[in-house]
Amino acid sequence: MGRKHSNNRDKHAREGTHQHDLSHGSIDPSILTSKKGIRAVKWSFLVLFVTAVFQIIVVILSGSVALLSDTIHNFSDAATAIPLGIAFLFALRKPTRKFTYGFGRVEDMAGVAIVLTILLSAIAAGYESIHRLFHPQRIDHIGAIILASIVGFLGNEVVAFFRIRTGKEIRSAALIADGYHARADGFTSLAVFFGAIGVWLGYSLADPIIGLCITVAILRITWNSVKTVFLRLLDGVESEVIDEIEHAVHHVAGVKEVSDMRVRWIGHRLHVEMSITVEPQLSVVEGHAIAKEVNHELCHHMSYLSKAVIHVDPLGEAGEKYHTER
Repeated sequence: MGRKHSNNRDKHAREGTHQHDLSHGSIDPSILTSKKGIRAVKWSFLVLFVTAVFQIIVVILSGSVALLSDTIHNFSDAATAIPLGIAFLFALRKPTRKFTYGFGRVEDMAGVAIVLTILLSAIAAGYESIHRLFHPQRIDHIGAIILASIVGFLGNEVVAFFRIRTGKEIRSAALIADGYHARADGFTSLAVFFGAIGVWLGYSLADPIIGLCITVAILRITWNSVKTVFLRLLDGVESEVIDEIEHAVHHVAGVKEVSDMRVRWIGHRLHVEMSITVEPQLSVVEGHAIAKEVNHELCHHMSYLSKAVIHVDPLGEAGEKYHTER
């Protein structure tokens, strides 16, 4: 019984997945989610680019290093749309004989590029702030600086809302991280506002000090982004995802145990492999039916699931450990 089910494991998963696709239409969900990601990247890039161009004009007129720091960060935030866009375009490609899992890892690589971009913007902003702290310069057009900071906040908040909402919808860690990055940028734009008020009140060092505060904020964003992106790169999975999988599987009648679960993200799509235990007197056909139902439950509960490979074993011979020991 155990051997028969072991030899038919891939068949269970393939047929179960095929059945689910037929019941929900013929369009691959990974294509739909990748197109949503491309749309989010395209519009957020446009908004941030326009915002940053407006700010750089004010920087040239005013000489504000705090606004310069914020503008550098906004340009870098807009630039992160480029690797993300490339990643989502790769995700539209189907798996090949050489890349059997598809090209979702490009999205995880884009996440690394985003982290490096954020880090470089922090270094640039910090350098300019320290330089201006020891070499103060006159700051003009305070009103324009205040206006630019408000525009920066609004532009970043619009982008953050769009990226985070879309990122959560398609389960893209890179897009979510970039959304929170934009939201933090919005608050640093407000920090520029307070720096300009300080200069207007006669505190000339308020501008570079605020610039240093922005640098610290960017470094904190960098660290949070590192944790999010590298969790995916190291095949880490959020605990709530595991809970959701177990909850879905235990909804299926006939499943006695779940073991040897392996879960990983490839881009914004989830891949699952597990062993389920059933009564030993069941036939191969009956075990196959239970595996199909498990696959259906997983797809129903987890729209971001790409593939589930379900192994079926009888009680007393469950999991890889049993077969290894023999």
